Amino acid sequence: MKAARFHAQKDIRIEDIPEPELRPGAVAIDVAWCGICGTDLHEYLEGPIFISPEGHPHPLSHETAPVTLGHEFSGTVSALGDGVTDLTVGEAVVVEPYFVCNECAPCLAGNYHLCTKMGFIGLAGGGGGLSEKVVVDRRWVHPVGDIPLDQAALIEPLSVGHHAVMRSGAQAGDIALIGGAGPIGLLTAAVLKAIGVTVIMSELSAARKQKAIDTGVADFVVDPSTEDLQARVLEITDGIGVDVAFECTSVNVVLNQLFDAVKPAGVIVNVSIWGKPASIDMQKLVLKEIDLRGTIAYVRDHAATIELVQQGKVNLEPFITGRIALENLIDEGFDTLINHNETAVKIIVHP
Repeated sequence: MKAARFHAQKDIRIEDIPEPELRPGAVAIDVAWCGICGTDLHEYLEGPIFISPEGHPHPLSHETAPVTLGHEFSGTVSALGDGVTDLTVGEAVVVEPYFVCNECAPCLAGNYHLCTKMGFIGLAGGGGGLSEKVVVDRRWVHPVGDIPLDQAALIEPLSVGHHAVMRSGAQAGDIALIGGAGPIGLLTAAVLKAIGVTVIMSELSAARKQKAIDTGVADFVVDPSTEDLQARVLEITDGIGVDVAFECTSVNVVLNQLFDAVKPAGVIVNVSIWGKPASIDMQKLVLKEIDLRGTIAYVRDHAATIELVQQGKVNLEPFITGRIALENLIDEGFDTLINHNETAVKIIVHP
């Protein structure tokens, strides 16, 4: 079968590899669509990061580069391993793409997303969605009912946004500021709107500002290069500041702006993955008693996220800005998102 394989930094190849073998307790899936994630771009430009380099196998998958990429994917069940009785062949599903040990203190406490050996399917090994077929343990397979499979490929990044919102403690009637209208920023906004939060979006890109408006996930869109973000936030919040803020850019100046925009005793959630250390003004954190929180991926978020889409509270279709074939992954996918990211939000791949 065809698969996109990460060999090294800026070295991803479309190769023929053997189909994965079905095992007891697992599910075989024919991949329909797979999204290109910002993490995939980081691996391509700066990696290996989550991918284990040669000579240093991942402790759970025992794999090293080259590995098959892709962790935002949907598909249909093609076969069931021994012991799997609660799914049917042909059923539409998505995958929560984890490896966890089930033995460390976080796993035993129920925080499997903080597993000390945690890895992601499609990064740490185990196959990936940028291939024709995958085999995944039943635990990580989630039925999506009648959600179209192209939209279902966005359930994984939407779950990232859902977990970030749960971490924030945001409630209906609150006002939130999101720094960055990339895919995760927009999908986080979609979850916030679904639960009744007013959303202010800060973004420079004209196309992404327009996407925030057109999708209805932002009540206010501010371009900090042409407007005073702090003044606009105070105007919208009657001089108080926002209740919660989300950093979705890994840009230090954006993080700094959130410290100014959040109200005293407010919450800032860092959603983005940083390629280098950030600096913060600790005096602002102390004097305003700001609660700065991290968030990684998701934990028990997929079911609630799928329900938001099934109930019509989140419409994923407008966020898909490109559909490409696997053989065009680099020139029409990675190149667009790296060098022309103002023109795209989410590009999905049909392997």
